[in-house]
Amino acid sequence: MKEIELKDPYTIPYRGIYAVCDKNNEYAEIIEHTNCYGGAAWSKFHYSHSPLILNTRSIGNMIRYHVKTGTSALDLKPSRSAAGIESVLVCDDEVHITYAGLGGGGVGATKCRAFAEGVLRYECTESGGGRAAKGTIVVPRRERILIGIDDTDTKEKGATWSLTHNIAKELDCLESVYLSHTLVQLYPVAAKTQNCVSTVLEFGCVDKEAKKELLESIRAALLKYSVSKETGMVVLSDFEAKDVYGYSKECRSGELTKDYAMQYAEEHGVEVWMDGNGVIGALASLAWFARPDESICLEAEIEQMKI
Repeated sequence: MKEIELKDPYTIPYRGIYAVCDKNNEYAEIIEHTNCYGGAAWSKFHYSHSPLILNTRSIGNMIRYHVKTGTSALDLKPSRSAAGIESVLVCDDEVHITYAGLGGGGVGATKCRAFAEGVLRYECTESGGGRAAKGTIVVPRRERILIGIDDTDTKEKGATWSLTHNIAKELDCLESVYLSHTLVQLYPVAAKTQNCVSTVLEFGCVDKEAKKELLESIRAALLKYSVSKETGMVVLSDFEAKDVYGYSKECRSGELTKDYAMQYAEEHGVEVWMDGNGVIGALASLAWFARPDESICLEAEIEQMKI
């Protein structure tokens, strides 16, 4: 028998909690990186009943809550809606998130989140047993930065999806958090290396300086490690990527030209950081950030699934 010693047997700190906001601070996405998916899945179910929650989904061990900012009254009920997000308030460069819960849900709502990476400070009540508990954490306000990349490899060497992930992982930090990595299936054109897939990286940056350093570092790494002379890198700073979905649908349904991609990027506020032919696929990837299970299908296959 192995005897164990637990410092705090009823607390499982989250790996990190991050808040990405739109430009007007009307909407936010609360992204919770968990160390215990079972507990996070329980929270996902119960929090989905909170009035502020517009949409909830999980990607790997991250739970993502799309919320409307503000405050709402929670009607907590055991077993059915035992925990929730009571308020999400943006105050200058900070986001204040208040959680509430009953019993074990109160423990998760307070202590487990209070000690997550990225939390600046917190306040919480006593939790556990049959008590209701409430906790507020304060995290930096972040803006979403999407980086589309394609054509870093050749038929003999390399893979864009693996290179981009390794670069992003090395650059992950509290100022620029690496949130997601998505492979996007493109229409199989003649110029493809093998599978005709591009990649979009998603980061949450705290300010313009963090964004600038991140993008310059990614470009430098691509210039260093790409084995192709046609690498494309594009950047979109936006809460959503609806403006580029039309282009993405075209690129996933047929063959497009580089001139068309460059013009589309200019007209829709997308920055071109590397302008090789890969810009065609890089631009198409942006609309699919944090949707890795859907993006791997061609557009025609997605339409068939809807029928």
